[in-house]
Amino acid sequence: MTSSFANMDPLQVQKGYRDPKLAQQAAQKIKELAKDETYKFMHLCGTHEYTITHSGIRQLLPKNVELIAGPGCPVCICPPEDVALAIEVAQQPNALLTTYGDMMRVPAGDLGSLNLVRSKGAKVQVVYSMMDAIIAAKENPDKEVVHFAIGFETTTPPTAAEILGDPPENFSVLVSHRLIPPAEVFLLEQGEVGLHGFLLPGHVSVIIGVQGYVSISEQYGVPQVVAGFEPLDVLLGLVMLLRQVKEGRGEVENQYTRAVTYEGNVKAREMIDQVFQPVDARWRGIGLIPESGLALHEKYMNFDVRTRFDIKIEPQKFEMPPGCKCGEVLRGILRPEECPLFGSGCTPENPIGPCMVSTEGTCSVVYGAQPIP
Repeated sequence: MTSSFANMDPLQVQKGYRDPKLAQQAAQKIKELAKDETYKFMHLCGTHEYTITHSGIRQLLPKNVELIAGPGCPVCICPPEDVALAIEVAQQPNALLTTYGDMMRVPAGDLGSLNLVRSKGAKVQVVYSMMDAIIAAKENPDKEVVHFAIGFETTTPPTAAEILGDPPENFSVLVSHRLIPPAEVFLLEQGEVGLHGFLLPGHVSVIIGVQGYVSISEQYGVPQVVAGFEPLDVLLGLVMLLRQVKEGRGEVENQYTRAVTYEGNVKAREMIDQVFQPVDARWRGIGLIPESGLALHEKYMNFDVRTRFDIKIEPQKFEMPPGCKCGEVLRGILRPEECPLFGSGCTPENPIGPCMVSTEGTCSVVYGAQPIP
């Protein structure tokens, strides 16, 4: 596929990866490989879920091949205590909290949300990048500017880069970054869903490379395939996964060769390692996952919000709103439609649970599904 598109312009390439005839051929190959056995594969990416749902990929698959959405939304899995800390910081008289728009409506129990406290006078500014947060700190020298830094490996390098770039003295971060490979290990060891393999997120893999997953396949013998975001990328990724299963292999293969290398972005990984260290971290709706979070190294602790403010946040008893099944959706146990609140009170316009808040949340994606033109 990559070689046949090599001399085409980008728009032609995109159309090729959305070609209905090629998609039907890939779906037929999946059917031939799967035969009458049952297979369950999980992806870990909100963008993959968008492609799968909006392109009707599940309708192309035979009934015995299930493609399950896992915890691929960083907003959805951000633990309530981190949201609670952000809310408390935003209400400090000398503070300005910056964050991304998706975090504004995430519920944190009795504390409400960042949207709610902003409506009551808390200083919260929506930004589009870490650079915007740095600019906010420079423009507000009389305030302590705190950036609520969330996201997987994809958004971690910009945080590291700004910390290394001599930020203003009034700048700090509330770090809530999470790592995908430890989540894979956790899901495998929990065994709640009998998985036959993982379809790996392309953007995370651009950073950590194929090498970031190798130890998982070596230890657990699980097939893994890095896939791009177009419909044919996903279908070809499933073909590769099924071939591994049928051949008794458990390896990491790369379908997304036009963007992902074995080593990944070496410079980005070096910056992450220089600024952060792995720590055990909570994922909302899932639990404590060993070494799945990041904390600043001691050298950079003066940029940690917890050293700037004397605010104590206990682990929150609140996990999900009553009746919300977002946790089960994140773990791949339920589809969004099986939640009693889905579409019945819980919508993107009025989200009750975190899986409906973000555009990357599985519930939001499924609710708003429309075919790609």
